[in-house]
Amino acid sequence: MNRKVRWGTGFARVGFVCAIGAQALSVSVSSLSAQAQDAPTTQSTDNPKSKTMNQDNPFFSASKLPFQAPDFASIKPEHFASAFEAGMTQQLEQVRSIALQQDPPSFENTLVSMEKSGEILTRVAAVFFNLAGAHTNESIQEIEREVAPKLASHSDDIYLNKQLFGRVEQLWNQRGELKLNEEQQRLLKKTYEDFVRAGAKLSESQQVEVRAINERISTLTTQFQNQLLAVTKERAVLVDDLAQLAGMSDGEIAAAKQAANARGQDGKYLLAITNTTRQPVLTSLKNRELRRRVWLASANRALGENAGIDNQPIVLELAKLRARRAQLLGYSDHASFTLENQMAGTPKAAMKMLQDLVPGVLEKVKSETALITEAMQEDGLTGPPEAWDWEYYAEKVRAKKYQVDENAIKPYFELESVLKNGVFYTYNKLYGIDFQERTDLPVWHPTVRVFDVVGKDGKPIGLFYADYFQRDSKRGGAWMDSLVSQSRLLHQLPVVINVMNIPSPAQGEPALMSLDHVQTMFHELGHGVHGLFSAVEYPSLSGTSVPRDYVEFPSTFHEDWAIEPDILANYARHYQTGAVLPKDLLDKAIAASKFNKGFDSLEYLSAALLDLGWHSLRPEEVPGDVVGFEKQLLGKFGVDLSAVPPRYRSSYFAHVWSGGYSAGYYAYLWSEVLAADAYAYMKESGGLTSANGTMFRQKVLSRGGSREVMQQYIDFRGREPGVEALLIRRGLKD
Repeated sequence: MNRKVRWGTGFARVGFVCAIGAQALSVSVSSLSAQAQDAPTTQSTDNPKSKTMNQDNPFFSASKLPFQAPDFASIKPEHFASAFEAGMTQQLEQVRSIALQQDPPSFENTLVSMEKSGEILTRVAAVFFNLAGAHTNESIQEIEREVAPKLASHSDDIYLNKQLFGRVEQLWNQRGELKLNEEQQRLLKKTYEDFVRAGAKLSESQQVEVRAINERISTLTTQFQNQLLAVTKERAVLVDDLAQLAGMSDGEIAAAKQAANARGQDGKYLLAITNTTRQPVLTSLKNRELRRRVWLASANRALGENAGIDNQPIVLELAKLRARRAQLLGYSDHASFTLENQMAGTPKAAMKMLQDLVPGVLEKVKSETALITEAMQEDGLTGPPEAWDWEYYAEKVRAKKYQVDENAIKPYFELESVLKNGVFYTYNKLYGIDFQERTDLPVWHPTVRVFDVVGKDGKPIGLFYADYFQRDSKRGGAWMDSLVSQSRLLHQLPVVINVMNIPSPAQGEPALMSLDHVQTMFHELGHGVHGLFSAVEYPSLSGTSVPRDYVEFPSTFHEDWAIEPDILANYARHYQTGAVLPKDLLDKAIAASKFNKGFDSLEYLSAALLDLGWHSLRPEEVPGDVVGFEKQLLGKFGVDLSAVPPRYRSSYFAHVWSGGYSAGYYAYLWSEVLAADAYAYMKESGGLTSANGTMFRQKVLSRGGSREVMQQYIDFRGREPGVEALLIRRGLKD
């Protein structure tokens, strides 16, 4: 997932790649708010609400560290509030100056000036929202609650500024007479559309209502994410009896014991809950009742069952507010508003893609159900599989059918080897880049690592931060973000981060990864190079600033290299013996990775249909019962299978309620069509070669939003994408 937040410079827009569509930036930024606790690098006893910014504030001027990397050693909570206030004040003054100048509007004195505005706000927002997602604490959460509605109001103060919009609109109307290159034309089009979609053409009374809606949405999205973090931590399953953990590896048990000790539960074992409905530990736990406890803890999150934390009222209010705002802007519903400037274009097109896959996926699930039911019967269990049975018995079927066990493979996927001999090796072969670790730059947590990214000519490309391990202070999932965006206009090289939630190993033990985590690591650095290889003039068009249903294309494209035999042979080595993953085990592992694709596809489709369902409602159609609506909607599409629940239920669907993917979760599958087609094409063209990598870098990764995205794809592929490769990738066709 790509999550790039940019305020101020680049004119206050957000691209949350796992990227937000062209929503008013007030909504976009607030949707990036996240959760966490305990940030040692930002602890302070000073008042975190101090409003006076002085030259001692790290955000007062650009960082003097290499690449303008933030000085996390100096940044403390009390710096944020005053920097946000100063940043907003600075940008509004700059905007007023642009809007009220006497000279006729030109590309330079209006659009370029806007691109240069808000330097302080850009710096503080990049750091703050990174910490809010990756390593927060109570002080950061308090500031987040306070600043979210202010940022929403600030955005509206810009996009609803009549004089400023008048200048932009005049340039838009004169666009045929202006001598602009392609990137300048794209910037003008994007800026004009952003203003209109924010409400610049509405009446004064309508703008007042839009402002109120935006502020309320920003407050609710922050509340949703913070409550989700709290309840996810609360719902971790505590186990007293070691015997109940049968099936887990020694390393996993040691990590569970260490996690319990960290919470003051000595002698017990803590099974943390991850962000999706399915939980990785369910593949190995033999104890059916414990599997049931873990699954229920996950699936019933934020429904008011724990500590009274209930996200359902927030879901209902957000659905109504988004629908009402869409109406004010002239759209029938929020999905129509959101998808207007995406590749799909309309909710109907996105829905058709999802629905067209349902019959084939259900047929696949039916065949998988028969195999899983048979495996359960061998254990003496009767009746159909329950949701907490599926993954455990799917793993047993996988082991029997392919003679491979995930726990037998993990010792070959040690993190350090995966990273350096797998991910970095692949990206070096494709793009000729090197990752050189450095330890002189401060980070936000001791486990975060920093790498210089260097081209084959020895010149610096950018800086890469890797934050891989799960902790209570980090929200769930995996994502890419930018601390500094590339821009020739601002003479900036990119600084990007990858964040994951790989379970932390017990102290002194190696970090052994699942194949899913391995592919996620390849995926997120795919987002990373989309930011690192950006070669554009204007920050608003930099890197991952592309439609959401395109932004996942470059990242998903990189996933499949993880299971290429030649690449696997380079990194899949036993952490104790150094032995290469045996070919027979490798072949079985690759074949086994294609099993259970019906389940994988259906849980995704169900979540994507839920998202579009919620956001295709008019305000008066929003129901009063979240759980009832889920069941009704899934039943409507024939995907209400108790054994295959949606990947996310509404109460913890952070992608769409607090993460910027509202009406956009379908984008992963839409992007996968492009990714599968592009990967198949590259394989046909020689595979892992520098020539192929150079072409992909030049035609796709370097372009950002400076060229229309379908044209980018055609430039690379020679035609529009087809679905054949996707069906094969998903195991739905041989």
